[in-house]
Amino acid sequence: MRFLSALVICIGLVTMSSCRKDFSTIPNYGNLEFSKDTVFLDTVFTNIGSATYNLKVYNRGKNAITIPTISLENGISSNYRLNVDGIPGKEFNNIDILAKDSIFIFIETTINANNVSDPLYTDRILFDNGNNQQDVDLVTLVQDAHFIYPGKDPISMKIDSLSLDGNATSIQGRFLEDSELTITNAKPTVIYGYAAVKSNKTLVIQAGAEVYFHANSGLIIDKGASLKVNGTLEEKVYFEGDRLEHRFDAIPGQWGTIWMRAGSKENEIKHAIIKNGIIGVLIDSIGSNTAPTLTIENAEIYNNSNFGILARETHIEAYNLVIGAAGQASLAATIGGTYNFTHATFANFWNNGIRQLPAVLINNFYVYEDDNGNEITVTKDLYAANFTNCIFDGNTNIEFLLDKVDGGVFNYNIKNCLITFNDSNNNFSDILEMDFSNSNYQNNILNGFSDFKNSQNEDFIIGEESAAIEKAIPTSFTLDLLGVDRTNSPAIGAYQNIIFN
Repeated sequence: MRFLSALVICIGLVTMSSCRKDFSTIPNYGNLEFSKDTVFLDTVFTNIGSATYNLKVYNRGKNAITIPTISLENGISSNYRLNVDGIPGKEFNNIDILAKDSIFIFIETTINANNVSDPLYTDRILFDNGNNQQDVDLVTLVQDAHFIYPGKDPISMKIDSLSLDGNATSIQGRFLEDSELTITNAKPTVIYGYAAVKSNKTLVIQAGAEVYFHANSGLIIDKGASLKVNGTLEEKVYFEGDRLEHRFDAIPGQWGTIWMRAGSKENEIKHAIIKNGIIGVLIDSIGSNTAPTLTIENAEIYNNSNFGILARETHIEAYNLVIGAAGQASLAATIGGTYNFTHATFANFWNNGIRQLPAVLINNFYVYEDDNGNEITVTKDLYAANFTNCIFDGNTNIEFLLDKVDGGVFNYNIKNCLITFNDSNNNFSDILEMDFSNSNYQNNILNGFSDFKNSQNEDFIIGEESAAIEKAIPTSFTLDLLGVDRTNSPAIGAYQNIIFN
């Protein structure tokens, strides 16, 4: 008991001493220094909170000081929120800074575009008043947008989940109404949850449209439904996460995927940029191999945490396609199917962890475990895996791999491609499909220099030192991804070569 009493007394003394201001200060004298004179909070969508930004305030003097007031110029009506040394608010009094020390101010904002007259919203943080007053500007661009939200139960407020094939799922979202099946470029579209397209319906995304996804969100194109992305060279369509601040420009995994379910049909993606998701495009199709499930042309897919394209027993026709970094593979064409790629660049320079798969993986099987715990391998037919004038490159030794299991059709043809394949340990020396001298390979270049403009910045235009120059065969695709004529002397990959500045 005596020990307990002593402990309580000690705690009390420590608490009182920690709360006591045991140093003297002088009034602020107008010589504060700041880590920046303007805090740019980048662009935010209407009514969506920004990321948190910080400002450091320095007292370079030899005496501790007290700042009488720190406040927002627009007062309590300001759309900015501050946190000064752990205390939230919009106005603060008697803030101390020790000699040769500093404090942090954290800034956030949420703005309703309808309540501001100018989309460039500004305010100032004021330090002190009178002759000693100093300030730091705050600047934010607010964008109006069209929002698509999943429904909610009006009583429980539980967010609705999708039912697919008549079965309930844990995927939050809803099917789009007919009035929502055209996305224009009038204003950005922001999607929360998964926006799904019903059977026999078509979602049309017009040139210049910008589609932004919140976390755990994406598109689902259901059985019998279609997606038409109609971008142009001048007006591309963008798919990315809804955090517009610059710090999110190259962060993968911010949203889910564009999922073309088994039985979706006649999907088309033209002149689009898809980036920073988990899987850029996920394509399933069990059935006919005669009509493409997806035709994708003049498109760029970058920086997805798992796959750029994950295809499962489907049919893809593609040209002028670039797929950059992905945590597993840029393209995984699995469980058989039909794949025809012309003038594509697969360049996986993933630097956010260890990557186990090559830039391009093609196989004809899947594996599952039965009720008795036995591992079962099921083979499917690979009707075609044809790659013409393509680049397979990245930051590992093996960037192209055909993984065959006997028991089904396995057709492939690789011609006039530039392939990174350094089998230094001879792991693939006895695999016919990886013998580049067999008749399924023609006129390919092994381990040539791609000479990308900036592989770490996902810029895969090739330069004048590239081994791909004039090594492609002429095809019907006479313009490259940038609209440059390649009728004469075409280069391998999605781009003709340029001279770097």
